[in-house]
Amino acid sequence: MKGIILAGGEGTRLHPLTKITSKQLLPVYDRPMIYYPLNTLLKAGISDILIIVAPKHSSDFLDLLGSGKEFGAHFTYEIQDKPEGIAQAFQIGADFIDGENCALILGDNIFTDDFTDVIKSFKTGAKIFAKKVPDPERFGVVDFKGDKVISIEEKPKNPKSFYAQTGFYLYDNSVIEKAKNLKPSARGELEITDLNITYLKEGNLSAEVVKGDWFDAGTFESLHEASLAVRKKKLGEPSIKVTIKTPQIHQSEFKGCTL
Repeated sequence: MKGIILAGGEGTRLHPLTKITSKQLLPVYDRPMIYYPLNTLLKAGISDILIIVAPKHSSDFLDLLGSGKEFGAHFTYEIQDKPEGIAQAFQIGADFIDGENCALILGDNIFTDDFTDVIKSFKTGAKIFAKKVPDPERFGVVDFKGDKVISIEEKPKNPKSFYAQTGFYLYDNSVIEKAKNLKPSARGELEITDLNITYLKEGNLSAEVVKGDWFDAGTFESLHEASLAVRKKKLGEPSIKVTIKTPQIHQSEFKGCTL
């Protein structure tokens, strides 16, 4: 399976911090934000990864992450000239996917769960990851009947459940054609929810409930909360070891995100 990290966009909710750098390069405690979604993919054994970035800060990502060799991985980079929705990642990354299944994770999403078993068992269709939240109206809302997904709504005024669709998704290789056929929403974006509804209508969408922490670190409050949570885990509780190295930042071995 191949991996895609969507790290484009302008990060307007984090201005003025993002006037001089990409949101995904901001620190979450003691690591750049993008290390966390990268770690999620690497832990699950995904090492062929496309990183989609905005043109303004593309060289910064290359300076930080390089070819992927130091991470035991191979990185490919593509430019997102204009952010037009999450599902645009599959139009930009069509050649990279090249007939394989893929995992997409947003560059500002931080998880503590290990998804290795779920990813290894994935064969076909689409799988989303849902988390119970107190404010579901801010997200795509997933409604269940037992373990079965029966609906997904994007930022509804009256949510049918408290389960938010997180920024991590698994797709089979039919995702390229499905993404090509999407129409922009009222806000002019190719919505990931519309893509998932396409799979749902075919009866090929399943969902996994996230048991650990999840942070969508795209606002000042969520960025702060994520940093506090990482700090608490690192200084006061057992940590999860990660085996990626960053000699560009440290001379010693990178001990991990310690979530």
